[in-house]
Amino acid sequence: MLKNWLNCDMPVIADKLEKLNDVYYFKEKTIGFAGKEKVRGVLHCLRAALFPGVFEKMPIDEKHINVDIVNNIRTAAFELADLVENAFKNECSDEELKESGCVRCKEKAFLIVKDLIEKLPEIRRVLHTDIEAAFRGDPAAKSNEEILLSYPSVEAMSIHRMAHELYQAEVPMIPRIMSEYSHYLTGIDIHPGASIGENFFIDHGTGVVIGETCTIGKGVKLYQGVTLGARSFPLDEEGHPIKGIKRHPDIEDNVVIYSGASILGGNTVIGHDSIIGGNLWLTHSVPPYSKVYNSQPKPTVKSPNGDRIIYSDPEEEF
Repeated sequence: MLKNWLNCDMPVIADKLEKLNDVYYFKEKTIGFAGKEKVRGVLHCLRAALFPGVFEKMPIDEKHINVDIVNNIRTAAFELADLVENAFKNECSDEELKESGCVRCKEKAFLIVKDLIEKLPEIRRVLHTDIEAAFRGDPAAKSNEEILLSYPSVEAMSIHRMAHELYQAEVPMIPRIMSEYSHYLTGIDIHPGASIGENFFIDHGTGVVIGETCTIGKGVKLYQGVTLGARSFPLDEEGHPIKGIKRHPDIEDNVVIYSGASILGGNTVIGHDSIIGGNLWLTHSVPPYSKVYNSQPKPTVKSPNGDRIIYSDPEEEF
């Protein structure tokens, strides 16, 4: 029965799906691009080059580290160049150029990939500052190796710092696929457009959202559930969100933001060396060295015999 059904009815269903594919998006933009897995493979090779021995399935021989780095970079470079070239071709609206054997997309892809590969040593150096920030900022951390191998913050930043370079180079689609893969792995949602300085640490990490036009300075620490988002979305005449405008806050150097805080708006600036308490909704700027927090509630404690005791601590400073 199954065989007959597959032979007779499945082609009809396949035809319907193909037609829907043509209706809802241009199929060459996905078929020609090759999808998510190729991007994830590139990320694996690049991160294996940045941190030899960390992302491999089997231990590597220390004598061959240079060879492994070279092989991973070569594999990533060829694959990424193809992806970037296809991404640019998909965005090209000039059909005559497509048909004439134009090589501009190939040349542009080569220069972008070359630039990214040449920046890998600097990206590795900056990632080490993120690891050091985690070690200083988490008393539970026992070593840099523990942080590198297990902390979601480092996992997310090892992807973001490369995705951001491609975003800066105006590569379509690929940086966002990278950032959403990071989101899938860690629960940390960082848009590739966000600019993040050195010594950055997200403690715990789950539920953090950092928007596209957000700028974060050096030495910033976030806790779980922090949102650096947009206050509202200005709409055009047709009711669509206006793109390409500043929508997300700026966080200056050495700021600490505790769990559950939402800081919103493109005009919002958190001054350097400030501390933002948990569960806040903040839509305006604060000057440097500020301490921003909700008034502390006074919990009610009942004794074992049922007497009602009002318990309150002195106001606790951060």
